[in-house]
Amino acid sequence: MLPIELKEKLIAIVGKENYQDSNASKLVYSFDATPQFQSMPDAIVSPGNTSEISQILKLCNQYRIPIVPRGSGTNLSAGTTPLEGGIVLLFKRLINILEIDEENLTITTQPGVNTQHLIEAVQEKGLFYPPDPSSMKISQIGGNINENSGGLRGLKYGVTRDYVLGLEVVLPNGDIIRTGGKLAKDVAGYDLTRLFVGSEGTLGVITEATLKLLPMPETKKTILALYEDLDAAAKTVSAIISNRIIPATLEFLDQPTLQVVEDFSKIGLPTHVQAVLLIEQDGDPQSVERDIGKIAEICKENHAVEVSVAGSEIEAEALRTARRSALSALARLKPTTILEDATVPRSEVANMVKAINRIAQKYDISICTFGHAGDGNLHPTCMTDARDEEEMKRVEKALQEIFEHAVALGGTITGEHGVGAMKAPYLHLKLGEAGIDAMRGIKQAFDPNNIMNPGKIFAKSDRKRIVVSQR
Repeated sequence: MLPIELKEKLIAIVGKENYQDSNASKLVYSFDATPQFQSMPDAIVSPGNTSEISQILKLCNQYRIPIVPRGSGTNLSAGTTPLEGGIVLLFKRLINILEIDEENLTITTQPGVNTQHLIEAVQEKGLFYPPDPSSMKISQIGGNINENSGGLRGLKYGVTRDYVLGLEVVLPNGDIIRTGGKLAKDVAGYDLTRLFVGSEGTLGVITEATLKLLPMPETKKTILALYEDLDAAAKTVSAIISNRIIPATLEFLDQPTLQVVEDFSKIGLPTHVQAVLLIEQDGDPQSVERDIGKIAEICKENHAVEVSVAGSEIEAEALRTARRSALSALARLKPTTILEDATVPRSEVANMVKAINRIAQKYDISICTFGHAGDGNLHPTCMTDARDEEEMKRVEKALQEIFEHAVALGGTITGEHGVGAMKAPYLHLKLGEAGIDAMRGIKQAFDPNNIMNPGKIFAKSDRKRIVVSQR
């Protein structure tokens, strides 16, 4: 519980209607989209501008009260769960697009803007914001930046980090800084913009962002390639890239995922094959026709049993929507769904998928695999029941082996979901203790009182997982 005088000061800053501490309100914000993690905050505060956030952080720093910045709660690594209580900071009042600058090809936005709304706003002006996380219909730009979100278009266009040009950030002591700006070049000092992108709310609160835009591609086409062999599908991915073709998307779904997604979406996906590749190219019409023709040839040369081009944008959009619905479809199977994002070099995709299947069999658990094959970002998804303690122990062991195997193949424990609390115990596999110590030094410099999203990224041996109420 917050001290009474602190509560009164916070209400004076944001207004009584923007301060919540009822049990019902605290329960709502005690967990995010990550299973197995839950902890009650002390209060939920919704500031209306940067000045209010600055005043809130000054008070919290003075009182040593944790601050957990939270968007829509779509986080999949327990990054927005208030593990040490404190204040959940909401951005529901910071929902304005401040400027679309067509001369400099930038958009300046507040953190609470919905991702899809931003994408559609720039599309109306013939412009393009490429990052497209599967949660984009409900996620917020601030959350995307804090997690360095990826998406289906990451292979060709990169991730959120590649589009953040400048930020306004409130530091834990209340200071307000600006980094970067509408510049093609800027090497004045350390690259603080990139430091804050992907920092998971552990260094400060992002209150404004200037993002890079691109011209809208003239056209796009989509291919669905079917395979009876996982190796053939993986070799196709490498062959496409080695032929100097970079598709806009290059997605992989294994047979168990296909069956579940088709049952969910009912659009006629093939469920009799071992794997499919969903491939899309965009650009000028001539280049797209050339690339799609070559991609189709490469798929056939690598033993695709069938290659079909979407006959219309409606058909293509149905395929994209089906792929984005994979997690929702899988989540219907069992009470607890754990989605991971182990990432390997694309040449190791087949080896990683085989390893995931072996590990699932070894521990007698159910895992479906899909993901962004073009950039090696796979999503092994475990369907389980957190109430079954014995099975959950097997799941934990299986996940650790998956992370270890990904790193052994030259990969990483997370490609786009972040470390949060869920993967903090495994971060040493990728960075080593010296790397973690270097990160701790950065955290200490910005946040010496450790009020910013404590318990995230850096593992705590005494922290235990708490099971979230079941669906």
